[in-house]
Amino acid sequence: MTGKQLLFHCIKIIPASRSELPLLEDSILKSTQSSPCLSRGRHKSYGYRVQTILRAERATRSLFVPFLRGAAAPHPAPDQSRQHCSAPVNTRRACPQSSCGKDVSDCYVKRWRLIHSRAPIPAVGNGMGAWPPAGVRVPLPRSHAREVLHCLKEKYFGELRGLEVDGQKVEMPQPLSWYPEELAWHTNLSRKILRKSPQLEKFHQFLVSETECGNISRQEAVSMIPPLLLNVDPHHKILDMCAAPGSKTAQLIEMLHADMNVPFPKGFVIANDVDNKRCYLLVHQAKRLNSPCIMVVNHDASSIPNLQIDVDGRKEVLFYDRILCDVPCSGDGTMRKNIDVWKKWTTQNSLQLHGLQLRIATRGVEQLAEGGRMVYSTCSLNPIENEAVIASLLEKSQGALELADVSSELPGLKRMPGITKWKVMLKDGQWFEEWKDVPSNRQTQIRPTMFPVKDEEKLKAMNLERCLRILPHHQNTGGFFVAVLIKKSPMPWNKRQPKVHQKLPQRTGDTEVTAANSDNGSECVTEEPTLAENEESKKMQELQNSDTEQSKKEGVCGPPPSKKMKLFGFKEDPFVFLPEDDPLFLPIQKFYALDPSFPKMNLLTRTQEGKKRQLYMVSKELRNVLLNNSEKMKVINTGIKVWSRNSDGEQFGCAFRLAQEGIYTLYPFIHARIINVCIEDVKILLTQENPFLSKFSSETQKKVKDMAMGSIVLKYDPDPEKPDDLQCPIVLCGWQGKTSLRAFVPKNERLHYLRMMGVEVFKAKRKEEESESKMEEEIQHSFHESHIQTFAFSMEVYFKILVGIGCSSFKVSPILFLK
Repeated sequence: MTGKQLLFHCIKIIPASRSELPLLEDSILKSTQSSPCLSRGRHKSYGYRVQTILRAERATRSLFVPFLRGAAAPHPAPDQSRQHCSAPVNTRRACPQSSCGKDVSDCYVKRWRLIHSRAPIPAVGNGMGAWPPAGVRVPLPRSHAREVLHCLKEKYFGELRGLEVDGQKVEMPQPLSWYPEELAWHTNLSRKILRKSPQLEKFHQFLVSETECGNISRQEAVSMIPPLLLNVDPHHKILDMCAAPGSKTAQLIEMLHADMNVPFPKGFVIANDVDNKRCYLLVHQAKRLNSPCIMVVNHDASSIPNLQIDVDGRKEVLFYDRILCDVPCSGDGTMRKNIDVWKKWTTQNSLQLHGLQLRIATRGVEQLAEGGRMVYSTCSLNPIENEAVIASLLEKSQGALELADVSSELPGLKRMPGITKWKVMLKDGQWFEEWKDVPSNRQTQIRPTMFPVKDEEKLKAMNLERCLRILPHHQNTGGFFVAVLIKKSPMPWNKRQPKVHQKLPQRTGDTEVTAANSDNGSECVTEEPTLAENEESKKMQELQNSDTEQSKKEGVCGPPPSKKMKLFGFKEDPFVFLPEDDPLFLPIQKFYALDPSFPKMNLLTRTQEGKKRQLYMVSKELRNVLLNNSEKMKVINTGIKVWSRNSDGEQFGCAFRLAQEGIYTLYPFIHARIINVCIEDVKILLTQENPFLSKFSSETQKKVKDMAMGSIVLKYDPDPEKPDDLQCPIVLCGWQGKTSLRAFVPKNERLHYLRMMGVEVFKAKRKEEESESKMEEEIQHSFHESHIQTFAFSMEVYFKILVGIGCSSFKVSPILFLK
């Protein structure tokens, strides 16, 4: 079925009577003209469009709209004069009821038509057919967030005012009314227009460059909702169960670093994904934010292992304060931007995913701490993937979970309440209201957890209306579902917390009692094993833990053994923490005069043997997780790069230079080799590759003369008396040579700082490209001339040898060979 037909199926049951069909048709015509994915149909005639509305190609597609509207479609009153059959709906098939004489799809439309429409038909049609706007978010914790936002609003958005592209007026970007402090905006400019339009090239370059630096995140509006509803604080331990590609993970990291003056928040984010290749997309997203509090792991979310941490010398199970459970879904809420959904969507998708979604959500609440909050979300509007999963989870929890009321949060966000009644539909059009109605040969496709709860008291206690349904036409977004769960007590099947290795228990009589330091404070009582069992278990434990303990002593956290876990994808290098007495650290500490409070135990490398080329840093809490769970999890990436080996630095007393990625983390601990520079010096450092010292201010030259060569920190502090200058601090990594001073800053970050200082980098880049192209032409021209002269000389020698003429009497012109 084409995307256009699916749109008709999704909207055809909205009108209450056929008198409204012309209005609906006009809406659909406008939508198909504005959406490329809907205008590809070969049939353009008026009659075909009307016929498509009246006759469904496949009635199964009509399941979407009743749940799009936030309520189950009611049964119409039976027609006494002509009773329609209740036979399963199928494709282009006559109604089996002989007295009916209509197509079965027409009976289906009449049966499932929404009598009370909640939204105007044109709004629904346009909302479903047009491309969704692109979202742009500015991370507040970043040191230059306010400056980036000011530059975006005043400079780049201002230039879009009154601009026309391909004869159409560009709409001005608008802030999301529900996002705090106007830090998120959306624009109708598609990526195709941004890339190809010369008028928008400057704006496009700004978005790409700032996104690479982590100062802007391009993210769909509805995707920003789940992290906001988690209410993250800097001390929270967070698990993102299905994290790739990482836009929501980046949002969580930003919330951890709400206070930029704290380099190591107590909380952390463990971002997991089952797909090994997608994990590297996740790493790329996390790297932009330069955080020591993020760890990317590769596991199946439905069976992600319990992790342990060391608390005062004893092992305890790690429970998370916040969990984001954005599960895989059929994606019917993304049909505005995802063309494949229009071609491949069937009701079978949700039936196949329901079990996986429920398992992932169950595993999530098992690892949630008491009083913690878990957000379950999908980009689908099908209740089988949404309310059915939440209802089943609440029923299994027996009061351990409750749906949080978030109606007062995110004011300005238009939302619909969750639904309490729905039916289950097969691909061939069969509907089922209860599990008992499902035939035995269909019970492998349909499960009892897919149906709503029949007990009215239980249903009322669940408060399913507290779920959030975001509809596409309400605020020009995609479709989305969100539910916020709070854990009040341990799950019924986890009353006794998982066993962990703890301190030696105290023996009392015939039993031994170990204090289970879990959230519920309960005690685990186990029978004392016999002496033979003790001997055997001790031997087995020694054999299993011998290699592990040795690795922990050396600070090595490698991938888990292949016998215990089947690994896919690339083999990752181990994570090796520097020991306390490592001679590598002493020259670094002395060279940069590091503060005694510097957490040197959190430094790690990715090489166990040979020269250590890079030094990374993680927070104390992540170090605890890494050291105690090396056999349980496959870690893809963690830590932030703070030092890189430089062979030239060894002669100056330190073989490692500072890395720009980790300078904001390291700077509070560095007390030497810091040079304060003015804004003019910063411009020189960022616009010239290796400028001479004579180009800098006299104050900077004096400070440099008294300092030995090697890696340095260049610090700019704003002057309040000069409001026109940049009013936020800048910290750069640099290198002092004999006669020059340079900055080791990536290209996009250079452009970012120059923009904040009011330098027009777009023109500079244009000139640079023109000069580079001119230089290439000159090189090619000179090479061409050299080639011709060489060829002419060779031919001249050839003729001399062949004819036997003297050197002075025969000359060959290069022009001859050009002709």
